[in-house]
Amino acid sequence: MAACAVRSADASGAVAMDDLAILGGLFAIAFVAATILPAQSEAALVDLLVAGTHSPTLLVAVASLGNVLGAVVNWALGRGVERFRDRKWFPVSPSSLDRATGWYCKWGRWSLLLSWAPIGGDALTVAAGVLREPLWSFVVLVTIAKTARYIVLAAATLGVIA
Repeated sequence: MAACAVRSADASGAVAMDDLAILGGLFAIAFVAATILPAQSEAALVDLLVAGTHSPTLLVAVASLGNVLGAVVNWALGRGVERFRDRKWFPVSPSSLDRATGWYCKWGRWSLLLSWAPIGGDALTVAAGVLREPLWSFVVLVTIAKTARYIVLAAATLGVIA
């Protein structure tokens, strides 16, 4: 009888572990998509939204948190960019970084509202670190931009907007 009780606990715990694995996977993909490696967090989010097994609000929140924290990694890399900018593994090419720094100098911190963009967005987050944007304002603006992108994507996927 005790073995059955253990199996029941494992079976009920497995559902929670599946949810944790799914949400952790979404977080990881969104995190990586904002940093060094290429990843498609949008595709993962859409797949999960279409599956309909999790709250859209929860999915958007998890993806946003992962993507923002990945951008914070870029900001931190930007703080030490002069030591690393010519290394092969550095996530932004020198020309992209120079272009993003130019945008950032022209538009200031408000350019971070474009940090969601698939081309140039990551470079802007690195440029913010290079130009010593305070972390608090960086996080606020990047959170607005990246969360808004995921909200629009979720709304379009779920048919809320056409």
